[in-house]
Amino acid sequence: MSPAGRQRVVVAMSGGVDSSVAAALMADRGYETIGVTLHLAGSASRCCSLVDADDARRVAERLGIRFFVANYTERFRQEVVEAFADAYLAGRTPIPCVPCNSRFKFEYLTERARVFGADAVASGHYARVDVDPETGLRRLRRAEDASKDQTYFLFELTQAQLGAVHFPLGGMKKAEVRAVARRLGLGTADKPESQEICFVPDGDYAAAVERIRPAALPGEGEIVDGRGRVLGRHGGIHRFTVGQRRGLAVAAGERTYVTTVDAARNRVRVGSAAALRARGADLECVSWVAGEPPTRPLRAAVRVRHRHAGVHADVEPRKGGRARIRFDEPVGAVAPGQAAVFYDGDVVLGGGWIARPRR
Repeated sequence: MSPAGRQRVVVAMSGGVDSSVAAALMADRGYETIGVTLHLAGSASRCCSLVDADDARRVAERLGIRFFVANYTERFRQEVVEAFADAYLAGRTPIPCVPCNSRFKFEYLTERARVFGADAVASGHYARVDVDPETGLRRLRRAEDASKDQTYFLFELTQAQLGAVHFPLGGMKKAEVRAVARRLGLGTADKPESQEICFVPDGDYAAAVERIRPAALPGEGEIVDGRGRVLGRHGGIHRFTVGQRRGLAVAAGERTYVTTVDAARNRVRVGSAAALRARGADLECVSWVAGEPPTRPLRAAVRVRHRHAGVHADVEPRKGGRARIRFDEPVGAVAPGQAAVFYDGDVVLGGGWIARPRR
């Protein structure tokens, strides 16, 4: 609590319009608001760079709030950037936005907030938090604007984190957010959104892996069909993801997709769309928003990609932070390394990392 008696909140300000308006709304609600930009990636990034920090600083000045930059570039490189490259080299398809959110935007930001004597943190994420009237536990819920909902990336948040976070944009549309920014004269009002991974601004993931781990590149290998017949050669497994169709350069007589990236054999296996469909998946490192796994299997809508609409499935918790999901209908391109997130209506139950699809 601040000396004036107002609750103090630290807002993660990325330099974009969403976090700018989040800071404005928290200040307008009477919180003593402090803006913090986490400097994570390098100057080539379109997110959390020093250029973005300058944009955030100008917004803070406009709002009349204190502002700081926290340098986490080295920790971000180790925990997110290098992990991203290692995942590709292991034949997985990583989602760096999940650990970036759960660790940097919330765990590390919350630690920083305590230094400032703040009681809570806030961000411009499109998500909502409330309290379950039956259990008293915090619930993570989808945003009102389904097209902007970001709960898929937030499934690792804990009860403690949800109890100390504000998502002021959770009930707003993007157009409303920009309108607020224009009304307040914020310089970020019409700033374009960044859709790509922040440290891969050109979208070339393979080149990023080569830049990050040049000494670990696997080299050329075989492209094979479902029976192991060699159809061609590839220039490195990090250039392929499950479900990929373009860039295969093989003559298979039908439309062909990547079905498996086998790092141990340095092989890329391809097949038809039917061979790509999975009946379920085994998950690891499963997180439950309630804090504890359910004692029995449950029914949920499961999303296996950010833009995936979701499919109904049985979710069976298992020992060691694992789970098995069985889809009601087959799902295509279930990729190891991606997240499977469980929903009950608009409430996030939890999620885990896909270890292997079950075809």
